Amino acid sequence: MRISIFGLGYVGAVCAGCLSARGHDVVGVDVAKDKIDMINAGKSPIVEPGLGELLQQGIQTGRLRGTTNFAEAIRDTDLSMICVGTPSKKNGDLELNYIEAVCREIGFVLREKTTRHTIVVRSTVLPGTVANVVIPILEDCSGKKAGVDFGVAVNPEFLRESTAIADYDQPPMTVIGEFDTASGDVLQSLYEELDAPIIRKDIAVAEMIKYTCNVWHATKVTFANEIGNIAKAVGVDGREVMEVVCQDKTLNLSQYYMRPGFAFGGSCLPKDVRALTYRAGSLDVEAPLLNSLMRSNESQVQNAFDIVESHEKRKVALLGLSFKAGTDDLRESPLVELAEMLIGKGYDLSIYDSNVEYARVHGANKDYIESKIPHVSSLLNSDFDSVIDNSDVIILGNRDEKFRSLAQEAPQGKQVIDLVGFMSKATSAGSRTEGICW
Repeated sequence: MRISIFGLGYVGAVCAGCLSARGHDVVGVDVAKDKIDMINAGKSPIVEPGLGELLQQGIQTGRLRGTTNFAEAIRDTDLSMICVGTPSKKNGDLELNYIEAVCREIGFVLREKTTRHTIVVRSTVLPGTVANVVIPILEDCSGKKAGVDFGVAVNPEFLRESTAIADYDQPPMTVIGEFDTASGDVLQSLYEELDAPIIRKDIAVAEMIKYTCNVWHATKVTFANEIGNIAKAVGVDGREVMEVVCQDKTLNLSQYYMRPGFAFGGSCLPKDVRALTYRAGSLDVEAPLLNSLMRSNESQVQNAFDIVESHEKRKVALLGLSFKAGTDDLRESPLVELAEMLIGKGYDLSIYDSNVEYARVHGANKDYIESKIPHVSSLLNSDFDSVIDNSDVIILGNRDEKFRSLAQEAPQGKQVIDLVGFMSKATSAGSRTEGICW
């Protein structure tokens, strides 16, 4: 394929070397003439192991060349990758000047181009950037229509400095955000020979995936550092701790807890977060990430309450009271907290939870139910149909499969609020089902 790459910094230079090595004809474009001179001399403009050899190979085979002539590069290629920088502004927002400038250049050339051209954004951009910035500029400058006269896609990169070539050749996944199917097909053809899943999503989803991955990596580093600091303060080697923690691929390093939804609860997580952060404080060890966990958890309960309140209906059914399905454990259940908030605000609340109903009569939690939350347990109703019929708002609180059908088709005249992820699609305007995080 004939490819032009705009921006020969870290991402652009690596992509130019790797794509030319795989047999594509690549034109590297940059406003800095010194970078272009280095590329054309087969030298790397950045320090990255193995990149110089790839660039030199590309020049020698004629598969790679550099230019400062934007128009020529666009006319001579079928696909353009935008790899320019998106640095931070003082307020933390992204600076999009470079993106905007490149899009204008591409758009003006597309005005005269008769063959279909595909524009791919590899620069890291926040969700909505392509829809609200890139496409409007391209359409305005070209006089053409995205998805009809030219293609648009997002292809976030996951390249680590010092291992970028290996990361390119052996990625964990390739993410394609496509404005139209034809654009996704063109981009997919570049990666089909790689031994990795190709994931095609809407553009905004792909934009968000990139940020989510990077912020998750930052969170992991910070988490490990805070655990290490606390471990050292109590005479333990934090490296030894985290080495064992990472051996658990069932829970610790898995997707089990990585699902958006309602707050965590139960007999372990809240108690242990509080205990460890208390110990850190008593040792004068700063742990701002760990200290934020309970506050964040509480805000998710508030988020659920705010959604209920937004519907301005007073008769509410809460399906589920224990912190998760298949248990009667009410200790630290965020659903109990939500129920207490609703009661406190005067809502007409009815609760269904077959496990808690059983425990109220027979179980080990009977004393807890009667002594700690009698005001909540008095609202339990064992008649599921009655709870549904006498409500205007239905909250799906835990993953009891009995509740799933309500998310798929909300009862007529009722609003369903899904806290657990039963909905097959995201919330849409005017829908009678609403997800807490989707």
